[in-house]
Amino acid sequence: MTTTLKTALVTGASGGIGAAVARRLAADGFAVVVHYGGRALPAETLVAEIEAAGGKAIAAQADVADPAAAAAMFAAGEAAFGGIDVVVANAGVLDLAPVAEMSDEAFDRTIAVNLKGAFNVLREAARRVRTGGRIVSLSTSVVGMLLPSYGAYAASKAAVETLTQILAKELRGREITANVVSPGPTATPLFFEGKSPELIERLAKAPPLERLGTPEDIAGVIAFLAGPDGTWVNGQVLRANGGIV
Repeated sequence: MTTTLKTALVTGASGGIGAAVARRLAADGFAVVVHYGGRALPAETLVAEIEAAGGKAIAAQADVADPAAAAAMFAAGEAAFGGIDVVVANAGVLDLAPVAEMSDEAFDRTIAVNLKGAFNVLREAARRVRTGGRIVSLSTSVVGMLLPSYGAYAASKAAVETLTQILAKELRGREITANVVSPGPTATPLFFEGKSPELIERLAKAPPLERLGTPEDIAGVIAFLAGPDGTWVNGQVLRANGGIV
C-alpha cells in the first residue's frame, strides 16, 4: 500500500518557537522543511536530529522578504517530498523602540521581514498547499497588550493577523484552513535579548499562570491546528499567552 507523506514547511525554524514547531510536527509524522534565514548550522543540526529520530527533513535557506527566494523554498520542499500540506509562517525580527525614536532602517527591516516576508510565504502557500492543508501565521499578543516600544513590531503583526483571516475566506472550496497563533512572552533567545532580569521577572509574573510560555507550549497549539482535531478552526486568532491579555 502506498501512503502519501504529509509535509510541513516552517519558516524561521533554526531556533526558538520555529525549531520547537519543526520538532513537534516531525514527531507527529510530518516531513519537515526547516527554513532558515542566515544560520545554517542550527537548521542543519535540527534536520539531523529529526532524521536521527526516524523522521524526514531538509533545510532550506531563503530571505523571506524576497519573493523569488520564498518561491524557491517552496519548490525545494515540493522536490524533496512531493508537495506541501502545512505552512507555518514564523520568521520574524524584533526591533524595539518608541515610535519617536525608531530609525527608518529598523522600521523598514520590521516591515520587510514580518509583513512582506509573511505575505510572500502566505501567497506561495495559497498557490501551492494541497487540498485539505493548513496555514498558520505567527503574530504576537502584544497586539492586545499594547506595550510601549513595541509599536512597529505589533503593527507588522496586526497586519499579518488581518491578512491571514482574509486569506481564510479566499481559500473557500479547497478545504484549507488559515489561522493565527499569537504568543505572549515566551522563553526564547529573541525574548531574552536586551531585557533586564527585573523586566523578565515582571513579564513572567504577569499572566495568571505566573510563568513565561515555552516554545513547546506554542508548538502544541500549532500542532493542534495542523492535526486532525483542528479541522473546524478557521480564520481565527488564538492568543496562546497564559491569560496575559
